[in-house]
Amino acid sequence: MQATTSPKSVYATLEDMKVVVLYRPDSEYARIVETFAHDYKRLHQGDKLELVNIDSRDGAATASLYDIMTQPAILALREDGTVLNMWQGAELPLMDEVAAYVYA
Repeated sequence: MQATTSPKSVYATLEDMKVVVLYRPDSEYARIVETFAHDYKRLHQGDKLELVNIDSRDGAATASLYDIMTQPAILALREDGTVLNMWQGAELPLMDEVAAYVYA
């Protein structure tokens, strides 16, 4: 007998994930990050991605909390703040790779 997942439990899983992108809007990586975010939001559930200036109060706190040493940084997080995956540096991951954590 095959187990099935109710639509409600799948929806709850989707609600519990998010992607945070830490970057500097005035850096050499700004255009790449903003293009990535625009395309990601167009192809995937855009409300799950949040761009955060790493130099802002929230950005600095997030970078400190997750030990981010370089930007840009992309964090796939559960709603409780648990890190599912993290990418740092100029080479951004594939959008589908990031989305896989949101839809996991």
